[in-house]
Amino acid sequence: MYKFKPILKSLIWGGEKIAPYKQIETDQHNIGESWELSGVKDNESVVAEGPEAGTPLPELIARHGSALLGRENFERFGTEFPLLIKFIDARQDLSIQVHPNDELAWERHKSKGKTEMWYVVAADEGAHLRSGFAKEVTPEEYEASVADNTITDILTDYKIQPGDVFFLPAGRVHAIGAGSFIAEIQQTSNITYRIYDYGRVGADGKPRELHTELAKGAIDYTVLPDYRTHYRPEYDKRVELVSCPYFTTSLYDLTRQQGVDLSRLNSFVVVICLEGSGTLTSDAGSSVSIHQGETVLVPASTWSMGMIPDGRMKVLTSWIE
Repeated sequence: MYKFKPILKSLIWGGEKIAPYKQIETDQHNIGESWELSGVKDNESVVAEGPEAGTPLPELIARHGSALLGRENFERFGTEFPLLIKFIDARQDLSIQVHPNDELAWERHKSKGKTEMWYVVAADEGAHLRSGFAKEVTPEEYEASVADNTITDILTDYKIQPGDVFFLPAGRVHAIGAGSFIAEIQQTSNITYRIYDYGRVGADGKPRELHTELAKGAIDYTVLPDYRTHYRPEYDKRVELVSCPYFTTSLYDLTRQQGVDLSRLNSFVVVICLEGSGTLTSDAGSSVSIHQGETVLVPASTWSMGMIPDGRMKVLTSWIE
């Protein structure tokens, strides 16, 4: 089981919550994102501790192959880790965005698309986010709404609270709002089309680039009655939140030891600690401590995992079926 050094990103819209949440000391400010587990080129995670400390994630995968990723995942993804795990702290409204699907991303960029999900860890009073269209619009109406600054009027705006979940398939227009603190699980892809940015300027003093036209052909214009993911919280059992071809994510709210049978799963497991602390154990006899804000990668060769909370611990698990 592996922990990795977080990759902290100082951003113009970032806040000051990530470092204390993760219980780390840093001189960095305005940390908008902490990349917890990343195979993105030039942003690869590095093992933080143990005999393989200092090993970049692609090298770790090359060394262990199917034993780390699972046979099908290793054949499909090679040494590129297929998920990107982040914490996001938005002090300001983030830009309105959309991501292309696999087919379009490959056609345009020779890249994978980006399907993702959000779990709301914390929310300031009045915190909100946007997901999906509030009414039927044509591509031309979408384009006009960007031009006349009314794009926010045609998107669904949600007041949020801790525990809220949003699934964001490629093509869904979305934006994280001010006061949101979120755990994000996504495909490994850095393709983002920025649709609208409230006239904000970058660190260079110039307006940030928009991709309105590229987004036009990537958007799924389908309107849904509700874009939230609803689930029933329960203690001491697996509560599945999202299951899609790219990841299956579950929530465990633990007050006692929980065993997880992984014998039929041919995949790595990512464990993200949202609250509390505890210990993860494996059938191979290894164990690792984990606390709020930490992420652990459990190899696919693990047949069973134990999660032992120190009183109470809340975690997300994510794998590829």
